[in-house]
Amino acid sequence: MNDSYDDIIDLPHHVSSKYPTMPLLNRAAQFSSFSALSGHETAIMETVRQVQDSFEKKEEDEEFNIDFDD
Repeated sequence: MNDSYDDIIDLPHHVSSKYPTMPLLNRAAQFSSFSALSGHETAIMETVRQVQDSFEKKEEDEEFNIDFDD
């Protein structure tokens, strides 16, 4: 462990005598707007949709492609 923290590592956790403890649900909600992955699932689903559309279009093109050279 880093020696610079030796003087504080065993100190008790501070509990305010002035303010009540915030419920965990409220603490989680306080930081939810900073979620690093917000919108990530939407972006993935849009990419999946685009790839599926591309494959479907390719299959349709191949279905109607007739080779007259044979």
